[in-house]
Amino acid sequence: MAPVRVLVAKPGLDGHDRGAKLVARALRDAGFEVVFTGIRRRVDDIAATAVQEDVALVGLSILSGAHLALTRRTVEALSAAGADDIPVVVGGTIPAGDVDRLYEAGAAAVFPTGTALNTLVADIRALTGAPESPSNAKE
Repeated sequence: MAPVRVLVAKPGLDGHDRGAKLVARALRDAGFEVVFTGIRRRVDDIAATAVQEDVALVGLSILSGAHLALTRRTVEALSAAGADDIPVVVGGTIPAGDVDRLYEAGAAAVFPTGTALNTLVADIRALTGAPESPSNAKE
């Protein structure tokens, strides 16, 4: 069975990618195929890449404070591209008061800074229906 493909993206002007790379590595190590867009990507480009790469989920890493607008715009761009079935998750510097607002904006899950990687992986596995990888099944 082919691994589930996920997209990890850095929208907007945020140039810090350490967390996104950490998440991408954790997902890869858990058996996902990860497409990483790099930094400073436009929302429309993220949506187009998600469709082109046929991903099961889009993960946004946002540290800039623009998480509400960028999440909403990404969900809208995916819908406009006919890919509203692709869930969007968002992580990064997310104030507790914005978590519910991100769900209202269309996020399927929110991972504030400090979320344990095993929690993030388990939640993404649940959202995508990805099976346990052989290395994780032994744990």
